[in-house]
Amino acid sequence: MRCFLGCAAVLMGLFGMEGSMASNEKGPPAGAILLWQDVPPFSSDEDTFQPWLEAYPVETNEPRGAVLICPGGGYTHRAGHEAAPIARAFNGDGLHAFVVQYRVSPHSHPAPLYDAARALRIIRSRAKQWNVDPEHIAILGFSAGGHLAASLGVFHDEATPPDMNDEPLHQLSARPDALVLCYAVTAAGDASLFGTLFNLLGRGPTREEQHRLSPTHHVTEKTPPTFLWHTAEDDLVPPLQSLLFARALRSHGIPFELHVYAKGDHGMGLAVHDPHAATWQPLCAEWLQAMGW
Repeated sequence: MRCFLGCAAVLMGLFGMEGSMASNEKGPPAGAILLWQDVPPFSSDEDTFQPWLEAYPVETNEPRGAVLICPGGGYTHRAGHEAAPIARAFNGDGLHAFVVQYRVSPHSHPAPLYDAARALRIIRSRAKQWNVDPEHIAILGFSAGGHLAASLGVFHDEATPPDMNDEPLHQLSARPDALVLCYAVTAAGDASLFGTLFNLLGRGPTREEQHRLSPTHHVTEKTPPTFLWHTAEDDLVPPLQSLLFARALRSHGIPFELHVYAKGDHGMGLAVHDPHAATWQPLCAEWLQAMGW
């Protein structure tokens, strides 16, 4: 039975079926910020989706840290339960929060990476307006959104469209100050990465591409401190993905915190139906606050 479930999980990853609630695909809600003024760079001709940023600031008299959230969805959609509810939870801890509705299939790499970097730079550029501490902006991602967050953590120097290097906004750093990886896809070695990259590239990735787009293999001394959590029962994205990233962080002397919960399926979000796994969010907030958020 477990083998059947595992095989089904792999197929779900390949076809982007993770997450039960897709966020609004019709367009940005009132008050949202378009990431790009014109056609986004590296867009697919098959889709006119315009990525956007949703702001969830807290009222504060002094600059506070922020969390930029990347919902999961296998790079085919963006799961709603991993978006606004996560932002509001961190608001409850006194932190600013933002959700980036990035491009997914049929858009391909590096479109999502450009979107995440652009969103982080917009937050930095408006730090005074939102009372954000520009040196304390974390990026948080779930599953494929975790792959995107980890990718920005290691590929931030490559996250600018080549013909936009001189744009004032792109003079700001795209490096996040911390990573939060929630049951994230990070490394080559099992079908979860293949399925994620299948959607990200629009075709089956070669071994070279799997290695090149595996954040775990590109951790350096410049990678931000990282909080990771996973469940041991996750069949869609095995916990080994988080363990390998943690090992890479340790080998480069990067601070990290890792939690692997015994129970729970993939795509839990805030884990509202599991009080034990739900401790990940307050623990993460404490971890960030201890670093000055």
